[in-house]
Amino acid sequence: MNSRLTLSTPVRLMKLLLCPSTQTCCKKPLRGLDGVVSVFPNLKRQLHTTRSWDFIGFPQNVQRATTESDVIIGVLDTGIWPESESFSDQGLGPPPKKWKGTCQSSSNFTCNRKIIGARYYKSDGSFNGEEMSPRDYDGHGTHVASTAAGNSVSQASMLGLAAGTARGGVVSARISVYKVCWSTGCNDADILAAFDDAIADGVDILSVSLGGLNDKNYFRNGIAIGAFHARRNGILTVTSAGNSGPRLGSLGNFSPWSISVAASTTDRKLVTNVGLGDNRTFEGVSINTFDLKEQQYPIIYGGDAPNTQAGFDASTSRSCSAGSLDPNLVKGKIVLCEGRNRALGPFVAEAVGAITQGQNSRDHGTSFPLPASYIDLQDANSIFVYINSTRNPTATIFKTNEEKDTLAPVVVSFSARGPSHVSPEILKPDLVAPGVDILAGWSPKGSISGVGGDNRSLQFNIISGTSLSCPHVSGAAAYVKSFHPEWSPSAVQSALMTTARPLSPRFNREAEFAYGAGQIDPIKAVNPGLVYDASEIDFVRFLCGQGYTTRTLQLVTGDDSSCSGAAKASDLNYPSFALPTPASNVTVSGSFRRTVTHVGSEKSTYNATVSGPPGLKIQVNPSVLSFTSYGEKQSFVVSVEGSLEASIVSTSLVWSDGKIQVRSPIVVFNSPQ
Repeated sequence: MNSRLTLSTPVRLMKLLLCPSTQTCCKKPLRGLDGVVSVFPNLKRQLHTTRSWDFIGFPQNVQRATTESDVIIGVLDTGIWPESESFSDQGLGPPPKKWKGTCQSSSNFTCNRKIIGARYYKSDGSFNGEEMSPRDYDGHGTHVASTAAGNSVSQASMLGLAAGTARGGVVSARISVYKVCWSTGCNDADILAAFDDAIADGVDILSVSLGGLNDKNYFRNGIAIGAFHARRNGILTVTSAGNSGPRLGSLGNFSPWSISVAASTTDRKLVTNVGLGDNRTFEGVSINTFDLKEQQYPIIYGGDAPNTQAGFDASTSRSCSAGSLDPNLVKGKIVLCEGRNRALGPFVAEAVGAITQGQNSRDHGTSFPLPASYIDLQDANSIFVYINSTRNPTATIFKTNEEKDTLAPVVVSFSARGPSHVSPEILKPDLVAPGVDILAGWSPKGSISGVGGDNRSLQFNIISGTSLSCPHVSGAAAYVKSFHPEWSPSAVQSALMTTARPLSPRFNREAEFAYGAGQIDPIKAVNPGLVYDASEIDFVRFLCGQGYTTRTLQLVTGDDSSCSGAAKASDLNYPSFALPTPASNVTVSGSFRRTVTHVGSEKSTYNATVSGPPGLKIQVNPSVLSFTSYGEKQSFVVSVEGSLEASIVSTSLVWSDGKIQVRSPIVVFNSPQ
């Protein structure tokens, strides 16, 4: 088995022949060449963009393993800002002996005992004026790394907002950075090269808050390919589910050998109110640190201020896109806009502020380059009527306040949903973690709002996305790994999933397709009782059952793997159960074979509990498992029979020894295929 997959070895990730574009080299003849595993475009992946750790029940004074500083988290992202307080190496000893990586230092970048490795990748050679360095000029990579493994930094805030101690999940763990994302995007070729190096460097956990197209072939997805090789080398990859929700089947990362993480809210809600000259106040949502000191300014509707000289009219200026507003009409005023945007038009036209009619945007805050707030349609109509019925209408936008969100956790609207279009028998996403309004470290060179000309510089920033839920799980996985360095990636994943807290389906309509097994509980995951372990051969058999040929597998694995022992996807030893059935079927029938490994006290007896939803009969055989030693394995079968009374129904299988509960979701649903 190769310990390093490089360009000089027979099996290398880059051998998958990434094309500059679909037209240039993705031709049928190439697919038949010897040594070519898969031909697919060198696609650009997208960045999936602190109260959160406390909210999930993981306080600062949590018990720590003495080996936490031996755990290394690899982060594939936009780089890192090494001078951030989050990455101070004070109190840390030398890197772990297993570390084999390097630091691509430059004139302005050096590593330390916290950031022990840093590399950058740009296979197309087009740096477009950007510095050839692992340094983060965007902010996203710094935010992700500090969320996973940043030091505790007291008195952190975003200009006074969300003040408190910012910290990662494993404050003593080491970080190795792989800069694969630039202003032009994140290329698959660079992602695969980074996986290559991370595997050889000796990382324990890989955190990948990137994604892109909903690829329907595991071997045409650079992240899935890289994660497969990481898994076979004992490295767990954690990925973001994607930000294309709430549509079902919108997942960007869903391979069974990696964890896919959805995003949920915390109990901190950011509210930005709008006040009118008639003393009415409307609640809005944004991240607004600008202070208008409650002063009233003239307010105008965007549709009444078109930039006609540039060819715009009311039908376009009402959305306040860049250049659509007449500066002579909006300068010094607050503009009421329609649609979802970052208030580019008002900012360019030198308006004082913007009020934007938001819809799905109202469950998470967004930073604007000027004072702004999202409000709902009804309130926007009220403000529109006020503007048109008042001689001199005025308004102000207040600074953002923090309020208690009593409904949390709820899966946020943008978080991508399952099921997987490739293997619907594998329930995805796997887990949910905080991904809304997260405060963490930032690059002082990174834009706060993502709008050119917004030159504010911050050490900490608040952003939202499954990009931020992903490093929460990466940090939790590293925490579990610090207590159990001998555990396989599958064992760590299982521990996180079977100890997770399910969310309320009342506020999460898509149920498990939104939150998987539930919200992480890192403390419970250290002692899960039983784990569902899976080896490389299990994933090989799974792929054979998915239709991949022996030749394709051997080109990827570099060994003598064969498809003589194909397995059903439903029998992959996974910590959750999903049974798709055609909508035309009246009856439902299916089974799952599973094996659990005992990782608790020497002798334990676990009893199975499962209650079938109306119309379904779910049985577990055997329903009692007795263990006499650590590492002992026992197998069982879950069978499902009956009929569906809704398009998706769910329950859970719980193995309990009276103290520990090992919970796995069971989902039966109408498959769109």
